[in-house]
Order: sequence, then structure tokens, then C-alpha cells
Amino acid sequence: MANILIIDDEKSIRKTLTEILSYEGYKIDEAGDGEEGLKKFREKNFDLVLCDIKMPKLDGIEFLEKAKQINGDIPVIIISGHGNIETAVEAVKKGAYDYIAKPPDLNRMLITLRNAMDKTSLVAETKVLKRRVNKTQEIIGESAPIKKIKDTIDKIAPTEARVLITGDNGVGKELVAKWIHDKSNRSSGPMIEVNCAAIPGELIESELFGHEKGSFTSAVKQRIGKFEQANGGTLFLDEIGDMSINAQAKVLRALQEAKITRVGADKDITVDVRVIAATNKDLLKEVEEKKFRLDLYHRLGVIIMHVPSLNDRLGDIPLLVDKFLEDIASEYGQPKKSIEKNATESLQKHNWSGNIRELRNVVERLIILSGKTITADDVENYVLPRK
Repeated sequence: MANILIIDDEKSIRKTLTEILSYEGYKIDEAGDGEEGLKKFREKNFDLVLCDIKMPKLDGIEFLEKAKQINGDIPVIIISGHGNIETAVEAVKKGAYDYIAKPPDLNRMLITLRNAMDKTSLVAETKVLKRRVNKTQEIIGESAPIKKIKDTIDKIAPTEARVLITGDNGVGKELVAKWIHDKSNRSSGPMIEVNCAAIPGELIESELFGHEKGSFTSAVKQRIGKFEQANGGTLFLDEIGDMSINAQAKVLRALQEAKITRVGADKDITVDVRVIAATNKDLLKEVEEKKFRLDLYHRLGVIIMHVPSLNDRLGDIPLLVDKFLEDIASEYGQPKKSIEKNATESLQKHNWSGNIRELRNVVERLIILSGKTITADDVENYVLPRK
């Protein structure tokens, strides 16, 4: 049963609407002015609000603006007298779902209510589906280094500070970047990822900044670059230590001026992007060898986070193994396998040069090759197979 809040200073209107909507199966709450309505809106969960324009204490427009700040997903339908149509239209521009003229036409009102709540349901379902599709993996572990990582993310995510994430291959730098984005004020915007090591040097500028049609031989149409795609969100530059010096200069300008220029164009484009970068290299050493710009290093490294290797957090292996056993079993559509304690202890003695990525591959291998329970012998045979 949907909950509807009716806000109107005319008691007769409230009574009529309550009787009609209650008969239709809706649960109704009433407020005699905008201030009382806002108080109830804060305290209870409503599926829809019917709100008059002209009211004492807080008018309909003021209520609408405040309600949208509290919960922008709840539709507000404005009830307007014939002389207030222009105001009602203005309310719709400010976020009201629709307006209904007084005295309300019963059929039109019921259709509008149903459409508004159908739209709300679709929006809610879409958000759930997006969360499922884009669900960020957990950062698994209770070791001191991982607790420090989680604590740092909680502190820096709500800010606009640029972040440089360092660490060996396979430690989870991309996962840390996703957590920063998901906990930031930009989480509703896109997170665009660029692997700087996977793009040839001659194409990196086009990839980042885009290009105009005909700007070079293979530019058969205009291309929007990653900076523009990430507008309003986060741009993750993975393996930035592999970026060419020429591209570094243009990235530096983009960070300094919040502007980019497509290849083959002379027009600047303003971009609103938070940049998170990651590298497995020692960038200060790269600076000494003239392979990386010192000024770009300082621009990127407002916050520097180091993700520890798996060998530095061996105590987290039991938790990680359990998580991988669950995830991989779900992917395969099979029951989750158990692992003996001494098998897990054997894994903790292994040298994990490939870090988390290697551990997950090993767990998948053990699931495929072992029996119902993974034993220490399985670890000996399949993790470090004899020649």
C-alpha cells in the first residue's frame, strides 16, 4: 500500500482528496501547511506528495525545493488554483512531477498518481540493477595495513583531492580506486578507467582527450576522449608511470586548468573530473631518470596511498580464500567447497609474487582439481606442483 502525503491549507480539499485516495487503497497522511508537511516528510517515508502552491508558513515552491534536498526520488505533484498555472509550471521546472488544477479532475489525478509511482518504482529498480551490475568488490582483510587502507578511503573519498595509488601488480589498486569513487560525492557519475600501459604512445592523447574527424589518417570520425567521458565523475589512470612525456604534459595542463583540447582541434573544452592514478613503479626514481615529470607527480600525489603486497598481510589469507571459494562456487553454479585448516596454513607459507590475483587463480585451480574438501596435499600438488 502506497503512502501519500497531502499538504493543503484548505481542510475541505484535504478531506475530499483523503476520501477519494483512501477508497482507491492508498494510505494517507495530511498536513495543513508547508512547514507541517516538511516535518512529516522528514519523519516518515512517503511514496508521493500532493502539495498546494499557496500556503502559510512555507509555500509549495519552498516545500518542493527542501523536499528535493531531503529525498529527490519521491515525486511531488503540485495542486494549483486556476490563477496559479504559471507558478505550477515553474514548479515542474524545479522538479515537481506534474501539476493538477483545482478543483481536481478525479480520473486525471488518479492516472497522474499511478504514472508517478510507476516511474518511482522503475527508478528504484534501475538503481538496484545498477548496484548489482556495478557492485564493487569488498576489500577483504583485517590486518593493520588493510585497516589503514579502509580508514584512509573513508577520510579522502568525500573530498575532491587527487589520489596516487602505489603498489605491486595484483595487489588491488583498481579496487581501491573504485572504493574511493563509490564513497565519493561523484558516485552517481561515471568512473572511466584507462590503462596507460596498454595504449600505444602515439594513441594515448587521442584516447585521453579525443580527436576531430580528419585530424590524422585513421581519424574517420570524431571521438570523445576519456576526460570528457568522465565529466562529473572520476578518471582512473592506471599504470600512469608508462605514459609518454608528451602526454604527461597535456595531462598536467588538464589538471591545472580543468580544460582539454581534442587532437586536431583548437577549441578548449572545460571538464569537471577527479583524477585517481595508480602505478607499480617508483615515480620519484622515474623522475630522476627523466621519464616522469616532477610537476605532474606533485599534481597527482595530493594523497599517496600504498597498497601492501599479499606477503605483507599473510594473516588475511584465510579470509581471502573463504571469499574466493564462495565467489567462484557461485560463478560455477556449484556448492562451496571447504578447505582444511592445514591447507590454508600451507597457503600462508607460499611466496605470493602475484599477490591477490595469483591467490584467486590458485583457489580456482584448487576448486577444479581437488575433491569435496581442499587438503594440504592438494596445495602441495597443485600450488607448487612437482616437476
